[in-house]
Amino acid sequence: MTDKERIADAERNMRRYLEDELIVKSPLRKDIFQTFKRNSKESFDVSEKLLNDNSSSLWVVVTAYYSMYYIANAVIYKFGYKIGSKISHQITADALVVFVRNKLKTVVLNDFEDAQAEALDITKTADEIIDSFAKELSKRSEFQYETTELIKRESAKTSLERARRFIFEMEKLC
Repeated sequence: MTDKERIADAERNMRRYLEDELIVKSPLRKDIFQTFKRNSKESFDVSEKLLNDNSSSLWVVVTAYYSMYYIANAVIYKFGYKIGSKISHQITADALVVFVRNKLKTVVLNDFEDAQAEALDITKTADEIIDSFAKELSKRSEFQYETTELIKRESAKTSLERARRFIFEMEKLC
């Protein structure tokens, strides 16, 4: 769960990233924005196909993560920031906490109000969505570079479902 220490770390990191120009203010270019969205959809579609074909749990996890990574970058870009190529995955994770988390809370709250859903912990729901990116970042790295055992299909299914939910919520911010 995103806690106060994680938020403080992300804010500290973001100040340093901005100073070092690892993330920069950037006007929106529709072609770049659409490329992020298209890459997200393609990655998700590939992940879903791999899972359905039962061909590679490893690549289900990797492509599900990348679908999240690209849509996250689309949202961050829409908010006026472009992430460079150095340590882009960590910067994306921190930018989600700093720039997207509170806006996502508002979207989730509005969705629940519109649906007249029962009272829920909205902060927890938004944090779960943001945290799903960090979980998949960690899993993708572990599976891609460190895991030597056969990767279980259930773990791949979890990755795909996290990606589906993450993309659904991020699309609302696009």
